Amino acid sequence: MSVTYDDTVGVEVSSDSFWEVGNYKRTVKRIDDGHRLCSDLMNCLHERARIEKAYAQQLTEWARRWRQLVDKGPQYGTVEKAWLAFMSEAEQVSELHLEVKASLMNEDFEKIKNWQKEAFHKQMMGGFKETKEAEDGFRKAQKPWAKKLKEVEAAKKAHHTACKEEKSAISREASSKADPSLNPEQLKKLQDKIEKCKQDVLKTKEKYEKALKELDQTTPQYMENMEQVFEQCQQFEEKRLRFFREVLLEVQKHLDLSNVAGYKTIYRDLEQSIKAADTVEDLRWFRANHGPGMAMNWPQFEDEEWSADLNRTLSRREKKKTTDGVTLTGINQTGDQSAQNKPGSVSSSEKNQSYPTEWSDDESNNPFSSTDANGDSNPFDEDTTSGTEVRVRALYDYEGQEHDELSFKAGDELTKIEDEDEQGWCKGRLDSGQVGLYPANYVEAIQ
Repeated sequence: MSVTYDDTVGVEVSSDSFWEVGNYKRTVKRIDDGHRLCSDLMNCLHERARIEKAYAQQLTEWARRWRQLVDKGPQYGTVEKAWLAFMSEAEQVSELHLEVKASLMNEDFEKIKNWQKEAFHKQMMGGFKETKEAEDGFRKAQKPWAKKLKEVEAAKKAHHTACKEEKSAISREASSKADPSLNPEQLKKLQDKIEKCKQDVLKTKEKYEKALKELDQTTPQYMENMEQVFEQCQQFEEKRLRFFREVLLEVQKHLDLSNVAGYKTIYRDLEQSIKAADTVEDLRWFRANHGPGMAMNWPQFEDEEWSADLNRTLSRREKKKTTDGVTLTGINQTGDQSAQNKPGSVSSSEKNQSYPTEWSDDESNNPFSSTDANGDSNPFDEDTTSGTEVRVRALYDYEGQEHDELSFKAGDELTKIEDEDEQGWCKGRLDSGQVGLYPANYVEAIQ
């Protein structure tokens, strides 16, 4: 028997066995837990899908922001291309993580949802049909045995009570023998009580043993019926466990980007882009476009009659053309202009002459072109602005190369009063009030 009696404290001590009355409820509860676990797994995948989407968006935003910073920054040549390759890698990996998110939601999530709907059938009165069937099956299998067990418990209690009464009567009879005041009639009553208690003990014992025998006879059938219902629950749970294993393997395949052919290609291309960076080539390019390799209009003897026809100040636009392969000779600059365009100086327009030729040659779009034939006008003498003023912060030090350019240090703040032109220059105003040009990629807008 799984139930024992402790004579010292007089309480029943029950085990946690499945065979105890009512302990089948843990097996029944497992069915309800299966439905909840399906919902938990769907919530788990949904949360992971949100993480994948957020990560993809962060990668894309990171790539966009840093592509702009690198494009406008001072890095150049093949190393710049290698740097930008990381932005391309981020954009491609972002696409892969969006595909992971789509797989988790459109395939795995929906598969669990459909299986849950097919496996668990809700009842009008609440709960699931599968749970009720298991509950009814266990209750029906356990009812006859539970009835016999109840009879055993009652017989056991009656027998134990009779035993206690017998012990109590014997104790009282022993005490009365030592009492001289007790008359023989009273002593006879005590002895009769002991005899009656002994008979009660024998009767209750016989009834207790009979109840146990009947219980033992019903136990095999009870166990068989309980096993049958339990096996049905096991089969139902087996389907769920196998389904979960199948789904988890599919989720693993969707998350494992190392098995995606395109993923390996991304990093192979990234490695090739980095290895393609050529230090010697970048240095040679810088020397040719910003160093001693640049062309120069060295001063020459100029005929007075020839110089009279071209006695005017070169606009920024015209000076840019001289670096594009056209050599102007016989030009005599007057006034302060000749001092500022001394040999070796680099104008703001010349800084950009080596970059890709996507800037327009339209004179109407060039704010630095001079329309004054005598070279007396200054585009910064006017107070009008062409756009909304924006506060910006210097990213690098810049020293103005000409009289119409601003000078500032990294971290200085100034006001942009005209947008960037096609040559990469902005018009701005220092806090001191000085107005002039500066390279657009040397500053960033203050958030």
